[in-house]
Amino acid sequence: MVLAQVIKVAFRGILANKMRTALTMLGIIIGVASIISMLSIGEGAKQQVMESISRFGTNLLRVRPGAARMGHIRTGAVETLTLKDAEAIAREVPGIRAVSPVVGRSSQVKYGSRNTNTRITGTNTEYPGINNFQVAEGHFLDETDIKVMRRAAVLGNTVRKDLFGDSPALGEEIKIEGQTFTVIGVMLPKGQSSWSDPDDQVFVPISTAQRRLFSQVYLNDINIQVEDAALIPGVKEDIERLLRERHRTAPGAVSDFTIRDFTEMVRTLEETSRTFTVLLSGIAAVSLLVGGIGVMNIMLVSVTERTREIGVRMAVGARRSDILKQFLIEALVITVTGGLIGIAAGSSMAVLLSRFGEWETVITIWSVGLGFVFSALVGLVFGIYPARKASLMDPIEALRYE
Repeated sequence: MVLAQVIKVAFRGILANKMRTALTMLGIIIGVASIISMLSIGEGAKQQVMESISRFGTNLLRVRPGAARMGHIRTGAVETLTLKDAEAIAREVPGIRAVSPVVGRSSQVKYGSRNTNTRITGTNTEYPGINNFQVAEGHFLDETDIKVMRRAAVLGNTVRKDLFGDSPALGEEIKIEGQTFTVIGVMLPKGQSSWSDPDDQVFVPISTAQRRLFSQVYLNDINIQVEDAALIPGVKEDIERLLRERHRTAPGAVSDFTIRDFTEMVRTLEETSRTFTVLLSGIAAVSLLVGGIGVMNIMLVSVTERTREIGVRMAVGARRSDILKQFLIEALVITVTGGLIGIAAGSSMAVLLSRFGEWETVITIWSVGLGFVFSALVGLVFGIYPARKASLMDPIEALRYE
């Protein structure tokens, strides 16, 4: 009952100066709203990056030829990765779901009077599953296409638009390196990322690419999908050991290949996004700190204005702890109310940025909780000094105060 009376008195003190209270809350509202909106932008950026990466497949490893060097100068790629290496990886390394060898280079592709420069990707049947591609029309390459070195082509969506526009492409004949290929499929669009356009390529059987198009024995890539993300470090070590043995690399010598772990890229991007979010939140927290200083200043003014009131309360039996609670609760009410309004304002701002500003924003429960906790902490930290000052007043001196 005593606590209820203290809260009632605290509310009465706050409502006695509505305009001053509203202006005091404004700093807290701006600070909390900034934190909510900045965290939602950071979380949205993180989610957008993760979605972009997931479009390229999950649990991926990519083996690429190492760099040939003359002294400290890079002179090109080592031509040691072969189809037999890819077959050995699929056969001998446990924990692997699929392996897709790749041969590729840019080339001119023609259809009638239209032409485009695109990437020709020679690969096998596992490529779509590993790299998260789906067929829109027709079908992807099959084992027969690879065995007989068929001149069959599957078009990425960008190439289809460049060569055929809105016309059907299935069954049509295109020219690659002067050779005629039949279009047997068209892929669903994956969407362009900031560093590449996966839809801007033509898929052909790897045997056709190696022997009929490019006369190239070595591979440009070996794409590997691991069964589980937890197995990636072990699989990576097994692949490195196997390929060093096959390539007869001397102990201590540099490998003539590199293994790229996509989970490392994801981890790096997550850390970058986290740093970005912390930086934005830190900037927003400064405004919350300024708001807290404003709360303390106003509470000190309130204590000075109500000195006689404090003296009267002590004279009629109020304890120092009651005075402390009264002013501390007033500070908490101001900051928590401002925090709740700030949460609503910040959430609304995030929604508006997403809808009209073309920003990807995600409002999370923890960011809302963080905004609420911060507002309560500001009230507690910056309200304690004015409240303690009020509770330590001498009742006689307070009653004599003019």
